[in-house]
Amino acid sequence: MPSAESEPAEQSWLLLVYRIPSEPTRLRATVWRRLKALGAVYLQNSAATLPRSAASERALRKLQREIIQMDGTAVLLDSHVLAGEQGILSVFQKARTDEYDEIVDRCQGFIAEVEKEYAKSHFTYAELEENEVDYTKLVNWLKKVTERDEFGAPGRRQAEEALAKCERTLEDYAARVYAEESGDTH
Repeated sequence: MPSAESEPAEQSWLLLVYRIPSEPTRLRATVWRRLKALGAVYLQNSAATLPRSAASERALRKLQREIIQMDGTAVLLDSHVLAGEQGILSVFQKARTDEYDEIVDRCQGFIAEVEKEYAKSHFTYAELEENEVDYTKLVNWLKKVTERDEFGAPGRRQAEEALAKCERTLEDYAARVYAEESGDTH
């Protein structure tokens, strides 16, 4: 896994250049969401890139076929950057850092929601289950972001720490729910 300081010419990139009919607009949104989920970044309108990997190539080939089925056009290129790779790396780093920051924000929201349960004395299995579902979503989201963090973007440690705090908060809340449900409160 190359870093921003490694030799830029070594990095191979996949570039998807596409055009989609303007109507219906949901087609454009579908492609944008898929590219975002893959961790791709846009170099300009309708030109998105990912570091080359077998998984990225499979996903972009599939998306390329889907775009063509939408009556669009798409070409997938394997390339090396001759000039300006640091700019692409910066865009990737910013995209991942923004995702890590959003996870931290969502973790803070999760903790605030659990605190509301305490304030309202809602210590039920149903509330616990709802919070467990929300926590699991955060865990899965962080996993997806770290999997597409090819270059070690800043913010990962903070996101992991925020998620660990969510886990501790959930465990404390679960203990309280179990105590309340069994009538064993102090």
